[in-house]
Amino acid sequence: MPDKWVRIWNERVPEVPLTLLPVPAADACPLLADGGADAGLVRLPVDRTVFSAIPLYTETTAVVVPRDHLVTAADEVSVGDLADDIVLHPLDDVLDWERLPGRPALERPATTADAVELVAAGIGVLVVPLSLARLHHRKDLTHRPVEDAPESRVALAWPEAATTDQVEDFIGIVRGRTVNSTRGRRPAPSEPERTRTGAAGAKQRKPAAGKGRGRDSGGASKSGGRRGRPRRRS
Repeated sequence: MPDKWVRIWNERVPEVPLTLLPVPAADACPLLADGGADAGLVRLPVDRTVFSAIPLYTETTAVVVPRDHLVTAADEVSVGDLADDIVLHPLDDVLDWERLPGRPALERPATTADAVELVAAGIGVLVVPLSLARLHHRKDLTHRPVEDAPESRVALAWPEAATTDQVEDFIGIVRGRTVNSTRGRRPAPSEPERTRTGAAGAKQRKPAAGKGRGRDSGGASKSGGRRGRPRRRS
């Protein structure tokens, strides 16, 4: 989906570059709060006093196992099927477990990537959202859906205080609005307001969505144009 949104953005707003920044799930909200990105795909929940968020979808949960593991005989497994396995619980786990399945490992891996390496070494299995199972895919590992495990909800989020026109344009793309739709956009300023802004020549533009660090780019907006002199009547 992000690739599709970027493609549509580049078609509609070619003059404003949009860059995707891959970051660990735990770093996404701090990056947005610090102005390192304009909007981001995050895992819920987020602090709604700081961020606006639009829930997008709920991800399937999967167990990552060696290709010769017993659970590969089924198309789908349950948490109970993992009762005899060592289930790795990395420190960056994004699932909200009430009770961890299986048997605990002696130590918690630092990251999901580390846990995947341990699964490949035959130390245990790993339960993660399906996107992470695919992200860390290896030829010697496979995954199966876990029907009764906690699920992870994904949302588009951005700082409430930094809702720019460009961010709202991106929200429209994510929501599937057409190029002619004006929903969610701020109304254009009236003619007198544009003229005053142009005359002052000091108003800064809003930072462009996906344009890096979200800093304001200096420069005056265009004025509404000069009025012509009145004609004399003959």
